[in-house]
Amino acid sequence: MLKTTPFTDIHIALGARMAEFAGYNMPIEYNGINNEHMCVRQGVGVFDVSHMGEFWVKGERAIDFLQYLTSNDVSRLEAGKAQYTCFPNGNGGIVDDLIIYMYSTTKYLLVVNAGNIDKDWEWVNAHNTFGVSLENASARMAQLAVQGPKATEMLQKLTDLDLQSIPYYSFREWSFAGVRPVIISNTGYTGAGGFELYFAPEHGKQIWDALFEVGKDYGLQPIGLGARDSLRLEKWYCLYGHDIDDTTSPLEAGLGWITKFVDGKNFIDRERLERQKAEGVKRRLVHFECQERAIPRHGYDICDAQANKIGNVTSGIMLPTTKVGIGMGYVKTEHAKKDNIIYINIRGKLIPAKIV
Repeated sequence: MLKTTPFTDIHIALGARMAEFAGYNMPIEYNGINNEHMCVRQGVGVFDVSHMGEFWVKGERAIDFLQYLTSNDVSRLEAGKAQYTCFPNGNGGIVDDLIIYMYSTTKYLLVVNAGNIDKDWEWVNAHNTFGVSLENASARMAQLAVQGPKATEMLQKLTDLDLQSIPYYSFREWSFAGVRPVIISNTGYTGAGGFELYFAPEHGKQIWDALFEVGKDYGLQPIGLGARDSLRLEKWYCLYGHDIDDTTSPLEAGLGWITKFVDGKNFIDRERLERQKAEGVKRRLVHFECQERAIPRHGYDICDAQANKIGNVTSGIMLPTTKVGIGMGYVKTEHAKKDNIIYINIRGKLIPAKIV
């Protein structure tokens, strides 16, 4: 049996194409991925992301625990701020990437990927030698992401909180659409602007109905996971299980900016990653644009001009905005220079692509 969200029946009633994702019955698209992509880029769309996982971390040594468990520098956070980071896995790879929300030095919320909830929950418990209190609140939290250039203006009609006062990677707990508390978070995964709303599942229909009532004047549409993937790829955001996983290091993936070797932060894999940084990585995640009309797919080989395999594609699409095939993939470091031409092996044909 597939898991459901508070909005599953609504998706089905709206005629969404549904499919399994991370054990959930999720909407892939409603009226076409390209249409939904452009709706978010030009207007406003709402995503059901209630399948994501949420863990509370509380206690006097909560910050020490998270400094050990994650790659980024948690000590730089302030109350009301969020931070993108990852769990190093002890073997040079990544357990998961996640966002940390700081309430205080003794209270944090971790938001993890849907497909990794069980794995992450086991991981944080296995490494809790700091006496912190851990709570898996995933089943008690629903989440909608409202994204697009019109999102802020539309959402402002449903709250008296000044949304313009919430900077990027910040959040507030407030009243929204008559529901309190709602976590209102400026940490989008589309690059189009907007907010995420976290609330108790029983308030799901009330919030959904309120959004679509005010959304009539803004062309609000429900958006599926297909467009969520194309939007994040257009912004070169990594997706766990494709571009990063237990076999990829954050340095290979271009995530050195969330891997902080600061004094006093002795996190999992620090020595290994410091050594890797000093010696240099043997492969790098690159972003590329196909120079001919083609769609690069996950798993396709990446080759040099002599047809020698130098890597593989991790994600790829035909971009709705430009009709250009774009993708991400790992290649040997010597081939990973900007503007370098690589070749995507698509059913035996080598398609040139430029690293951008």
